[in-house]
Amino acid sequence: MKKTLRLGLIGSGFMGKTHVFGFAAAARVFDLPYEVEPAALADVTLAQAEAARASLGFRRATDDWRSLVADPEIDIVDITAPNALHKEMALAAIAAGKHVYCEKPLAPLAGDAREMAEAAERAGVRTQVGFNYLCNPMLSLAREMIAGGELGEIRGYRGLHAEDYMADAAAPFTFRHDPAGGGALADLGSHALATAEFLLGPIVKVMGDCVTMIASRPDGKGGMRTVETDDVGRAFLRFANDATGSIEGNWIATGRKMQHDFEVYGTRGALAFSQERFNELHFYSTDDRKGRQGFRRIEAGPDHVPYGRFCVAPGHQLGFNDLKAIEVAGYLEAIAGLRPEPFNFRAGLRIQTLVETIHASARAGQWRAVDGG
Repeated sequence: MKKTLRLGLIGSGFMGKTHVFGFAAAARVFDLPYEVEPAALADVTLAQAEAARASLGFRRATDDWRSLVADPEIDIVDITAPNALHKEMALAAIAAGKHVYCEKPLAPLAGDAREMAEAAERAGVRTQVGFNYLCNPMLSLAREMIAGGELGEIRGYRGLHAEDYMADAAAPFTFRHDPAGGGALADLGSHALATAEFLLGPIVKVMGDCVTMIASRPDGKGGMRTVETDDVGRAFLRFANDATGSIEGNWIATGRKMQHDFEVYGTRGALAFSQERFNELHFYSTDDRKGRQGFRRIEAGPDHVPYGRFCVAPGHQLGFNDLKAIEVAGYLEAIAGLRPEPFNFRAGLRIQTLVETIHASARAGQWRAVDGG
């Protein structure tokens, strides 16, 4: 009989629900090493927590996240609270001996992320940072094709994560606009950076450009509040494998709802991908004869692990919540010691280091080497 791990969730908004759906789906799709019980849920008010508890199937609700962390019944603390709160919550959970699953970004500052990673490593608990776009079988296929030499020598890379949820200048100031919350580069560019290194390996040097296009926003109290964070963050990149490229994080890209795209250019071929059609990978090969060359679509199907666990038929497609289920399954296997942590706090620190180096480069107006690159 499988051991049961009891889950404590902090935050029941968009990502909180996504995490719950991920655990629920993973239990039915994968042969997991554990049963996971939704035990406790914490949110800002008791009424909000109780409403979420009832709809998401948790046993109890609280408006005190500290009591959830201290509860000896809880095995995994899952943090989907605002970014600035991640550090305090995660360190408390680690000190209590809990495994910690934290939505990205791990922390607004690399120094904080380092403290969190080192605390987890000392305590011997397993950690996971929510970068579930990396769990797409099409990204794994792209990495396999690149590593296998199907594109030849890699020369160039372009990455983009663009959405429009901050495009309206009349929209209110949120925790994401607070310097402690990060800005567009940390919020969205972090995905573009994670994908770039997932595919091509370490980034060793960056040249950043971060801009604030909407200088102030309504503060919800009848006034305006100055925005200090970037609305668009861009960087030129140089990789350890001598490839060059660029990434962009943009939350004022009018009309874009989920554009997490990349293009990779090699001497023998190229790849193109868009999250807007994330069950497809497009491949161009110079080996094709003249008159027959062009990008061809590779469609996701059971041959692309673990697609087949969700559906036996190609072309029926995975969804966003399925990627979170894949992430959850990998994390639970890591807790059981069956595999390394898929994207732990140390990996989350790496992304925050890249973000901070790009910010520093933008302020200085010059190239910066990436620490540990």
